[in-house]
Amino acid sequence: MSTNPRFLVLGATAKTGRRVAEKLISLGHDVRAVSRSTTPAFDWTDRKTWDDVLRDRDAVYVTFQPDLAVPGSDEIIASFAKLALMHGVKRIVMLSGRGEEAAHQAEHALHLSGADATVLRANWFFQNFNEDLFLPYIQQGTLALPAGNTPEPFVDADDIAECAVACLLDDRHIGKTYELSGPNAVTFAEVTKIISDVTNHPVNFVPITLDELDHGLAADGMPDEVRGLIRYLFSEVLDGRNSQPTNDVHEILGRQPNSLRCFAEEVARTGVWDIAKRA
Repeated sequence: MSTNPRFLVLGATAKTGRRVAEKLISLGHDVRAVSRSTTPAFDWTDRKTWDDVLRDRDAVYVTFQPDLAVPGSDEIIASFAKLALMHGVKRIVMLSGRGEEAAHQAEHALHLSGADATVLRANWFFQNFNEDLFLPYIQQGTLALPAGNTPEPFVDADDIAECAVACLLDDRHIGKTYELSGPNAVTFAEVTKIISDVTNHPVNFVPITLDELDHGLAADGMPDEVRGLIRYLFSEVLDGRNSQPTNDVHEILGRQPNSLRCFAEEVARTGVWDIAKRA
């Protein structure tokens, strides 16, 4: 890769894509951050949009929508990597899901593509609690999920983005597959306890069945593809397979990942979880 690489970041409005673009720009790099709403636009379902975003780029950060576990994603990733190489893009760093066996075919396709590839498998994000998925329920004071007592080492999207930038810039990570997690595994009930502590407002965790969750998401207008992904994550991935924290964030960055409590304390200061103001 050249001494002044030009980067393409997919998912410019998503949690990690936005952060990767911001971090690369802050380092002075040439960054093209794209999504379905940008110009040029990028859409995984419309291959006519791929050429324009890949042109004159040297490296790509890939996030796939809706998820690499979706059947056929391996063929799409293989096609994208092939086109990227034709455009002269050699370096590809791709975000995947930790414990998602259904995503392994797509990861394998990337590693077989001939690109200088790195895969980052990540646990559930801290930001699910303050940016979108679970935020409305936290604000209402009750988070009801079919999560049981399974602990999860939730990870900060900022740590993921910093790892992605390090992998894009350092050739020592080529060919690697990393598993990124936070430093401690906690249950969803323990997450709500932490949020209650830092906000001084009660947030209750209520265990429910998977079907009850699905009915609630449908009533809230959640798109079918997102509901299907959530069912997959809670029924197959959240079974304890990811409960053990990893050391890979430290291996990449030389420091420990952010803790959930530190993250929660910072978010609490923004007021986004201030339930009293929404009562």
